[in-house]
Amino acid sequence: MAIKIKTDVEINLMRESGHILANVFKDLEDIVKPGVSTKELDKFVYDRIRKYNAKPSFKGYGNPPFPASICSSVNDAVIHGVPKKDQILQDGDIIGIDIGVYYKGYHSDRAFTFMVGNVSDEARNLIEKTQESFFNGIKTIKNGSHVGDISNAIQNTIESAGYSLVREFQGHGVGANLHEEPNVPNRGKKGTGAILKTNMVIAIEPMVNIGKPNIYIDDSDDWTVITMDGSLSAHYEHTVAVREDGFEILTALEDDPIVNKYLS
Repeated sequence: MAIKIKTDVEINLMRESGHILANVFKDLEDIVKPGVSTKELDKFVYDRIRKYNAKPSFKGYGNPPFPASICSSVNDAVIHGVPKKDQILQDGDIIGIDIGVYYKGYHSDRAFTFMVGNVSDEARNLIEKTQESFFNGIKTIKNGSHVGDISNAIQNTIESAGYSLVREFQGHGVGANLHEEPNVPNRGKKGTGAILKTNMVIAIEPMVNIGKPNIYIDDSDDWTVITMDGSLSAHYEHTVAVREDGFEILTALEDDPIVNKYLS
């Protein structure tokens, strides 16, 4: 499948979708706390997305069809966690929440790992390093650069910190389809992979384990990806448009504190 270059009109529509998603994440900040179930978080997000006359991208996606609006991955769950009524957040947990929004024919995709109550320094450092790797990756983006430049920057950041990157999953193109070309691995060599061109749109999403990179899929739901050694995992993702001399994060608001921390 060929890589799709978006028109300016399409970029504008994706920016609208992305800002809806960014607002949903901002709303989530107030309710991710001890005592809340992941199922409650899922209902909250579904209601918020519908309030904007948009649809959740993930619900019904894939085979088997994903049953929820969010992926809620707690502690040693890497990605694709299925929300459950009896999964109650505890003080000290971390939870990666991945959400897609479909609006006016276009998807946006974002993930963020929240700290629940008082978390360990180990967990906090993992989350911060995961975020740092994302921003080191996107700083390489401009018209004519390579996907491998992003991958290499992420890999160097994570492995120099002593963490590991999940290898079986990666970032991807986004647009009228939730997953498009090109693939965006979190490990790689500079100057390799697809050449980035102005108005390409990609989702970049490092998935980082404190321990080893090995994972398995929970056979109770056929979705949740879990670290083999039980170590904590963090996930950070944005939908990013390639610009002539850089990039634009389509799924962030202007006052996003994490974005401003790394790009100011």
